[in-house]
Amino acid sequence: MAWDQFGINFLDTAEMYPVPTDSETQGATDKTVAAFLKKRKRSDVILATKVSGRSDRINWLREDGSTTEVNRKQILESVDSSLKRLETDYIDLLQIHWPDRYCGQMFGQPDFLPSLVRESHSFEEQLSTLKELVDSGKVRNIGVSNETPFGVCTMAEMAARDSSVYSKIVSIQNSYSLLVRKDYEAGLAEACYGHNVGLLSYSPLAGGVLSGKYTGGKENVPPNSRLTLFEGFMDRYLAGQSHKATLRYMDIAKEVGVSPTELALSWCYHREHVASTIIGATSTDQLKENIQAYDKHLDEETMKEIDSVYKEFTDPTKNI
Repeated sequence: MAWDQFGINFLDTAEMYPVPTDSETQGATDKTVAAFLKKRKRSDVILATKVSGRSDRINWLREDGSTTEVNRKQILESVDSSLKRLETDYIDLLQIHWPDRYCGQMFGQPDFLPSLVRESHSFEEQLSTLKELVDSGKVRNIGVSNETPFGVCTMAEMAARDSSVYSKIVSIQNSYSLLVRKDYEAGLAEACYGHNVGLLSYSPLAGGVLSGKYTGGKENVPPNSRLTLFEGFMDRYLAGQSHKATLRYMDIAKEVGVSPTELALSWCYHREHVASTIIGATSTDQLKENIQAYDKHLDEETMKEIDSVYKEFTDPTKNI
């Protein structure tokens, strides 16, 4: 439906998917994508995937049982394994899923503290390896995910200084929604604009909370929902200030005659620094509503009301 009825052409996966990731299900998403690709002309699909960042827990992605790191050996192995699962000979966009280095503020973590910095693989090693893959034809473009202004600027400047050795990042896939704005807008927006790096916003509904389905509190969240599957990880979208902000956004949606989902997605889709948005749905009805929200345009008065709520609840997921 998304392809044939609405003209969607961008598909995003990752070597660790589905999530929550585990050794038994890892790779299943790629195999589903491979089945989809067999029914399509490959050139009609913009296929994006990700090499996992550093994790002391994930030890089932590499053949030797190593935990994941973003080094040359693992990047090359990751791409070859992804190509095999996806049953294709190239990837349109390869993204580093999250940084190899410690950088704070990721997946609900506290903000950066110098005392927590640890040894990590260099930008030089990562970008030169990605350049190898681009030169080989296995990868067309490279990007990052869950990155910071420091990471974006460093990698972009390296490619600008020597494009024969380092590939330029073209995209960043970070969380961006009515509940999670500040981290991107406060510094990344300018950095990405200055270096021509497009934002692929993920979790535009904040784990589904901005759809208005979970206003009854955590105890009323269905056991198979995304919020429940990610134990502890999604709590910041439900508690305290996030809950209050969500109720306010729901009121605005009611005032203007759209659903909470349409309000949240229309706002995200039409932000001037958003290149594309990663949406996910568990039913065709949800998918249809998510896509059709693109045709909803919020007027100036509605945007002012949204900004008013944002000023009151600027960083709600960090004030639980």
